[in-house]
Amino acid sequence: MAARSTLKTAIQGEPGSVAVIIPSRPDALSVTYSELVAEVTKFQQKLAAIGIAHTSAVSIATINSYEFIVSFLAASWQRAIAAPLNPAYKQDEFEFYIDDVRSAIVLVPRGAYAAASPAVKAAKRFNAAIAECYWDPAKREVALDVKELGQLQGKAAQPLLTAEPDDVALVLHTSGTTSRPKVVPLSHRNLTITMNNIKNTYHLTPKDRTMLVMPLFHVHGLLCGLLAPLATGGSMVVPTKFSAKDFWVDFTTHKASWYTAVPTIHQILLKNPTPSPLPTIRFIRSCSSPLSPTVFHALEKTYGAPVLEAYAMTEAAHQMTSNPLPPAKRKPGTVGLGQGVEVVILNDAGAVLPQGAEGEIAIKGKNVTGGYLNNPAANKDAFTKDGYFRTGDQGKKDEDGYIVITGRIKELINKGGEKISPIELDNAMARHPAVSEVVSFAIPDEMFGQEVAVAIVLKPGQKLDGEALKKWVAERLAKFKVPKKVYFTDVMPKTATGKIQRRIVAETMLKQEGKAKL
Repeated sequence: MAARSTLKTAIQGEPGSVAVIIPSRPDALSVTYSELVAEVTKFQQKLAAIGIAHTSAVSIATINSYEFIVSFLAASWQRAIAAPLNPAYKQDEFEFYIDDVRSAIVLVPRGAYAAASPAVKAAKRFNAAIAECYWDPAKREVALDVKELGQLQGKAAQPLLTAEPDDVALVLHTSGTTSRPKVVPLSHRNLTITMNNIKNTYHLTPKDRTMLVMPLFHVHGLLCGLLAPLATGGSMVVPTKFSAKDFWVDFTTHKASWYTAVPTIHQILLKNPTPSPLPTIRFIRSCSSPLSPTVFHALEKTYGAPVLEAYAMTEAAHQMTSNPLPPAKRKPGTVGLGQGVEVVILNDAGAVLPQGAEGEIAIKGKNVTGGYLNNPAANKDAFTKDGYFRTGDQGKKDEDGYIVITGRIKELINKGGEKISPIELDNAMARHPAVSEVVSFAIPDEMFGQEVAVAIVLKPGQKLDGEALKKWVAERLAKFKVPKKVYFTDVMPKTATGKIQRRIVAETMLKQEGKAKL
C-alpha cells in the first residue's frame, strides 16, 4: 500500500480504459485514464504557474463535473489542499469557509465572475484569487480562466510538485453542536487507506462502473463515488446532479453496475417508475443517514440487488463500517462490521465495553484524521488516550459483532445526509430583529430521516409568522437549512438550573403540537 499512498499513485486504471463519463454534455463526454491523467497534469501546471504551492488552499465551488474532478485531483497532486464547497452556499457561508481555510484561490463556474456570484463576492472580501473553471469543448481541455490574482499577485511560478503521503490533500468542515464548525484535515494516506478499504469491502474491480449522484463537496461522494473507483481501475457516470427522471436512463445507457446514496435518494427512486427491463445491479450502497428496514426491503425487492448499509464520518475519511456482500450476512437495522478499522464501544470513562453493552461508538484506523485543525480542545474531547476517535454516536455490537446505532449523542440535524449545526441556525435566526430566543432541533421526517425545526420566543410587542421567518432564513442560508417547522412559544423550556436542552425543547414543542391537534 505504501507505493499507492498518494492520490496520484493510487490511480490504477489501464490507460485506454474509460475512467469518467459525463452524460449531461450535448454528446456524453467519455474520458480514458490516460486522458484523465494528462488533463490533471495540465491543470496542475496551470495552478503551479500562478503560484499554487505546498499547503495552498484551493476552494472549489462548482457542481459535480469533469472540471471538479480535474481541479480536485490537480490541487492534491501539487501538494496543495483541496477545499470543496457547496456551490449553493450564500455569501455569508462562503465567507466563513474561505476565511477559515485561508483560501489562496476560489474556483467558480463559467460566468460566475460577471454575475458577481456569492462565491466571487466572498473571495473578493478575503483577497483570494478568483478563476472560472470549466470544460472548453473547442480546446478539449479544462480551462482555468483567472479573473483576479488577489493574494497571488506577484507570486512566482512554482515547479510541479510531488505529493507525499502525509501531506494534507483535503479539508472539510464538520459542524459542531456547541461550537463553530471544525476543520478536518485529511492526508493522502488517510484517503488512500479508505479507498483501499472500500475496494476490499465491495470487491471492486475494473469491470465495475458506479453511478455517482452524491455531491462531490461531501466526503461520501468524493471517497466512495470518485476516488475508490479510480483506485480499482473502474469507472463512474457523473451527472451534474441527481435526477430521478434521468437516473435509470443514464445507469442503463452507460452500463453502471452499482451506486451509493443517502436514504432520501433511495426513497425518491422507489417513488418513481422502475426501469424496464431492469438493469443488472451488483449492489446498492446506503450511507450518511440511517436506512429504515422498510426501505431496505423495498429496495431489494424492487431492484433485485443486495442493499449494503454503511456508516461513515468525515473524520474517518468516510467509511468506517459496512454490511458485507453476499454470501456473508447483511442485516437491516445495522451498519455492519468494521472495514479496515477497529470498532469498540466505550463508556463515559473511555473504557471498552463488552459485546452487547450500549455506549459510545469509537474507532481506530489509519484512515482517521490526525486531529482537527487548530482546535486542541476538540481534539482532547474527540480522541481517547488510547487513540480511539469518539464518534458521538451511541450504539452497541449485536451477537454477530454488527454495529447497531441506537441514538445520536451529538445534536447535529442529519437531513438526508446533510449535517446541519443547530448552533449555526440559532446564531443566524437570533439576528432577526423580532427574535428574542431561538432553539433549533431535529424532528422526524419520512423523506429525509430528520428535518429542521425551530422554537422561537419573540421580543415584546413584535410580530412574526413562520413563513416570514423561513423566507428571511432562505435569504441568508442554503435552502436545506431552512426550517420546515416553526414553533412559537412564550417561554423557552429550561432545566431547573436555567439551561436550555434541545431534547427538552423538542419534546415540549412536539407534545404541545400533539395536544393542539386533539
